[in-house]
Amino acid sequence: MTKLSTQFISFSVLAITTFICIPAHSESNVIGEELIILPDDPIKPITKDLGVVENIVPKKPSGYKLSETLEPIPHEDAIYQQEVIIIGSDDLWQRIKNGYAIPDSTSRLVATHENWYSSRPDYIRRMVERSQKYLFHIVEEVEKRGMPTEIALLPMIESAYNPQAYSTSHASGIWQFIPSTGKNFGLKQNWWVDNRRNVVIATDAALTYLQKLHGMFGSWDLALAAYNAGEGTIGRAIERNRRLGLGTDYESLNLPPETKNYVPKLQAIKNLMTNPGKYGLKIQTIANTAYFAKVSAPTQIDAHLAAKLAEISDDEFLALNPSNNRPVITNNGEKHELLLPILAAQTFRDNLANYNKPLVSWQTYFAKRGERMENIASKFGIQLSKLRHINNLPSQNKIKNASTILVPNGNKSDFNAPKSADNAVGAQDAETNRKISTEQESDNINLVAVDTVNSEKMTENNKDRNEPVKILNISHKVEKGETLHAIAKRYGVSVQQIVESNSLKNNQVKSGQLLTINTSAQEQSKDTITNKPSNTSSKASRAHSRSKKKTASPKKKRHQSVKN
Repeated sequence: MTKLSTQFISFSVLAITTFICIPAHSESNVIGEELIILPDDPIKPITKDLGVVENIVPKKPSGYKLSETLEPIPHEDAIYQQEVIIIGSDDLWQRIKNGYAIPDSTSRLVATHENWYSSRPDYIRRMVERSQKYLFHIVEEVEKRGMPTEIALLPMIESAYNPQAYSTSHASGIWQFIPSTGKNFGLKQNWWVDNRRNVVIATDAALTYLQKLHGMFGSWDLALAAYNAGEGTIGRAIERNRRLGLGTDYESLNLPPETKNYVPKLQAIKNLMTNPGKYGLKIQTIANTAYFAKVSAPTQIDAHLAAKLAEISDDEFLALNPSNNRPVITNNGEKHELLLPILAAQTFRDNLANYNKPLVSWQTYFAKRGERMENIASKFGIQLSKLRHINNLPSQNKIKNASTILVPNGNKSDFNAPKSADNAVGAQDAETNRKISTEQESDNINLVAVDTVNSEKMTENNKDRNEPVKILNISHKVEKGETLHAIAKRYGVSVQQIVESNSLKNNQVKSGQLLTINTSAQEQSKDTITNKPSNTSSKASRAHSRSKKKTASPKKKRHQSVKN
């Protein structure tokens, strides 16, 4: 009996030792791969790369046995010491994978797009870095509606998650709404703001539209196709096949090339994000927690000052509040909210309560027809190039149509974080000091505040000049017989601008040559325009062809994806 007990104990010790020594996922780990344990404070997105997302152990819901939720991994100091890793609900990618519900596409085009994306790891990295600010919110909204979580990946093929993305068909924002469809879904677009770029409002509109399309066509692949080409295009394609006795599923329809590639492209992104290691990619982990919070904003405030009060960079502020067209944020009497990083929200509230200087450093000015631009710039002490950029004015010497523009008001709105409580002021004094002085008077100048009412009226009368969109770089394919002068005239830029942007030796261009047209005074990110897969025709070229054919109503084509 004693001998048997001794053998049993020896066997037990051996079994326990063996369990501890076996590394987690020994068969599936890629050589050199590093598993990551999320920090205790997951507010900020994790910036470390992760090779194969599948190797992260998901946290199981309550009711599972403890042995099912834990797995041992090697410790960096003692290889035989067990370490527990529980990520699951802290890993947004795992949450997205758990919610997949769209059947996989069987199209041969999927492999084409997989190759295109996987051969551009830097592009994927930038896209994922941008998405970390918005992805949690979109996943939350998608799940609230009971939609497949693949929908949260859709902005990757629409805009590469760039909220400033703007296509040749005038589609804007991460969801790429064209103006007409945006208005149909309540996305405000005027001289001051373009809510197609508002991440929260546009996401709500996009999901509502997708749900509507799913209800119309009964499947997600057809709904996605309609989101790209318009419900009329898909409806007619289905009816055409029905009359011919052909299949009416997505793969059977005769669709435009871009729409035919649309669902396979989403499938390719889904495959890459699900198993990046298979494609030689490393995908940045994203914490499964909110990145931003909403805060109430004053009636009017400089965007730069709002960023300073939140103690974040202008770029960070713009990334979360990309819908503003002007340096002044104004709500025109409506409820107004800003998006700020979680940790910056309370900082903004505290600093705003103690701020005792003007909130606005701009004023509206009524520019007369024929008034010289350089005279206006000189009058208000602003660089001519900056005046043009702030007001989205064309490169002309005189004002063509009388209009209201923004100019400096002489006040400086700036903020330095207080070093002590002694710098704080009472709320009453702060409110009094925020009002801009009205002692100065000048012809045609409103010094009290930014005149949003008159400026919006002027916008309605001058829609062509005051289009409230931040135009980005456009890729243009030179057609036979086109001259550089004609191209410059079409896009409202100078020949010299095109020559400099494309490093041309002279003014001669050849048929088929691809030109980058910089239609903004501000230098844009290199992520704005790149090439698409070879089997997808040039969108700029298609836009040019449509302009020659007097393209059909925007309702037929919802949008055109931006070049990423």
